[in-house]
Amino acid sequence: MTLPHRRFAHRPRTLLPAGLGALSALSLLPASLGAAQPAAAAAPPAPPRHTTPAEARTAAHLESLRDDPDRLRAFFRALPKGGDLHNHLSGAVSTEYLIRLAGEDGLCVEEATMTAVAPPCGPGRRPAADARTDRAFHDALLRAWSMEDFPAGESGHDHFFATFGKFGEVTWRHPGKILAEVADSVVRQNQFYLETMATPASQGARELAAKVGWDADLDRLHRKLLADGGLDRLVAEARREADAAHAEFRDTARCGTDRPAPGCRLLVRWISQVSRNSAPERVFTQMALGLRLASRDDRFVAVNLVQPEDGEISLRDYRLHMRMLDYLHRQYPEAHITLHAGELWPGLVKPEHLTFHINDAVGTAHAERIGHGVDLVHEDDWQKLVRRMARDEVAVEVPFTSNAQILGVKGADHPFTAYRAYGVPVVLATDDPGVSRTDISHEYQYASTTYGLRYRELKDLARASLEYAFLPGRSLWRGNPTARGYVPVDACRGARPGLDRPGEACRALLAGSRKAAVQWRQEAAFAAFEQRFGGR
Repeated sequence: MTLPHRRFAHRPRTLLPAGLGALSALSLLPASLGAAQPAAAAAPPAPPRHTTPAEARTAAHLESLRDDPDRLRAFFRALPKGGDLHNHLSGAVSTEYLIRLAGEDGLCVEEATMTAVAPPCGPGRRPAADARTDRAFHDALLRAWSMEDFPAGESGHDHFFATFGKFGEVTWRHPGKILAEVADSVVRQNQFYLETMATPASQGARELAAKVGWDADLDRLHRKLLADGGLDRLVAEARREADAAHAEFRDTARCGTDRPAPGCRLLVRWISQVSRNSAPERVFTQMALGLRLASRDDRFVAVNLVQPEDGEISLRDYRLHMRMLDYLHRQYPEAHITLHAGELWPGLVKPEHLTFHINDAVGTAHAERIGHGVDLVHEDDWQKLVRRMARDEVAVEVPFTSNAQILGVKGADHPFTAYRAYGVPVVLATDDPGVSRTDISHEYQYASTTYGLRYRELKDLARASLEYAFLPGRSLWRGNPTARGYVPVDACRGARPGLDRPGEACRALLAGSRKAAVQWRQEAAFAAFEQRFGGR
């Protein structure tokens, strides 16, 4: 089983995804935008919410830490932070671990480009294992394979995207090991769920697409992919590889032993990547595979288009890709769609490309979540767009560090406040924390310090990351909590997670809904957190 990153367009080998079922049983018991800023009345305010004494004390404690960086960091690390819904596995693993794996696998490094390659190590190539003893070589790899000590004067966009090709020879070999390292990190950040991206049956999809070729009649093209069981063979291949990755993960993490790693407690699901800067027949084949897979194996939940949105083919074929998803959504309505859209900024592309990407992702391609969405205020009639997103609960996945590194967008330039002002659901995410040298705690701390968010607002951001996850089952919360507040459904009204045993109706909900079970687990964690930081 192998794992590519969404952003690297060319791979020397087949790169495949991993997929897991639940890794453990879940316990059910105990700033402004300047001229573009929207008007204050853009969305109706949420109704008043009852604040418990523990919440009030925790909120006051947070405010007391604002001038104490070390204690503030500890607060945000301990804060329960729901799930990470925008995460690329090969970009999430720590660079130090990739360097270690490269050495263990006997790989070489081309010294001119700092690219990992298969052995033997001839002229101009150095054993990756040298990084164990040569600190200067190790640090040079760290800079080449991540945003560590990013060179002044270099394009953040170009350096970021180039990293994945440099360590690509490492990531495809050990998907289970990589997942184990990432899962441990997610759990230590006090998160309970992960949706991570990888590319299923990459080489097989490439071969089937080449065999079938392009056909502008999408229905006929889909039938060609299905002919003679071609697409179903790819589904079977992806599932076998998921099984192998799961086994490697469990072995690495020691799941089922008396010394399980923290990641064994994490619930993980997979989003199938589609290489948007590829020929249209390959894009369509990967889309069809990902959606068919999500409808047949509950370890896989959705598809997403990856690689730079400003790529030549991505820009040329953007509306074609949206039409492809519109067609395939009708064939696989139970599978989810989440899309990188609006990961653009003036100067990166021509002005006309900034006017429709989010609109088309939502209006044509049936996207249930949008990744990045940074160019919002440059979209045609963007106020109408955000009102629709709020009404239909189309969430935005916001990775602040990634947006700053790739696009240079941060602070008042970021549309974070505009989305929130119009009532669009917002979830914080990491994107590629290994490459970016960040973590989800930093993203929450950045949101709080930059935009003045208080404890209750941070708590609701964490809740949103589970509410808008592609988890099956009923929610613990009543309809549209972004607009109406996080009020428990009648079955669980009055029960205090972490403090009370739920009643019979609530236990039935938790037993029958994976989503509600994870949400209850987070609420119990909030109760413990508030006892720790707010006192009794």
